[in-house]
Amino acid sequence: MNSSGASHGRPWRHSGWRASCRGVVGWVLALGCSMQALAAPTDMESLTSTELRARIAAGTHTVLLPIGGTEQNGAHLVLGKHNARVHLMATRIAERLGDAVVAPVLPYVPEGEISPPTGHMRWTGTISVPAAAFEALLEGAAASLCHHGLSEVVLLGDHEGYQKQLVAVATRMAARPGGACHVIALTEYYRAMASGFDAMLAQRGYRADEIGTHAGLADTALSLAVDPSLVRPQAQAQGASMGVNGDPRRATAELGQLGLAQAVDASVAAIEQRRRR
Repeated sequence: MNSSGASHGRPWRHSGWRASCRGVVGWVLALGCSMQALAAPTDMESLTSTELRARIAAGTHTVLLPIGGTEQNGAHLVLGKHNARVHLMATRIAERLGDAVVAPVLPYVPEGEISPPTGHMRWTGTISVPAAAFEALLEGAAASLCHHGLSEVVLLGDHEGYQKQLVAVATRMAARPGGACHVIALTEYYRAMASGFDAMLAQRGYRADEIGTHAGLADTALSLAVDPSLVRPQAQAQGASMGVNGDPRRATAELGQLGLAQAVDASVAAIEQRRRR
């Protein structure tokens, strides 16, 4: 072949090769589109408005609304423990469902009275909002999502204190005229994350007084599994501190992964059973 691209004096214009090339290019492009679809993000915040609209038009009607909280967790766990955990869990659940997206995490929830302080408000860093404002915010968020076509809204709450409020919101939304917006208060998620994981730990020989109910072994193991940077190892090694119920010293990420997996399984099963579609 000479520098002009000719072979034996003739330009390279083999129609069969061109057709074959087009076929290969088409296959590569199709594969690329398929891989892009598989890698499509579930976080609404990472999508544009038109990208989300296209996702809805293609059949995505379920949205997970993760609800965390900003509260004290003793000396060894960060204030945003619930927010980090519920975001990861919502993402894993959405990926398992295959046809769901994840709304932004709600980090402000009822945590006790502000003045005089009660509950977690007795410790620095906790942020609390009134229950009525919290419920109104959830109703507005759910109505907004349903307006755009995400008609199955799953309230995924990582904190025990507001579970009854999630149920109340879902009940009121169900009573709205038209019934186009289906809100699910996924209490199954919290039960698996709390009592379900506690039972698993007890079967493995861990004591109830170390498993605890707040920032103890169970909470700390789950946090280590989500992200080790959520835990301060030196403070964990010193054991319980003010604001902690339980003993975090024997918590490991390996234990936490068992709890996360159990909660994902329970949540996916419950959503698939409770969705209207």
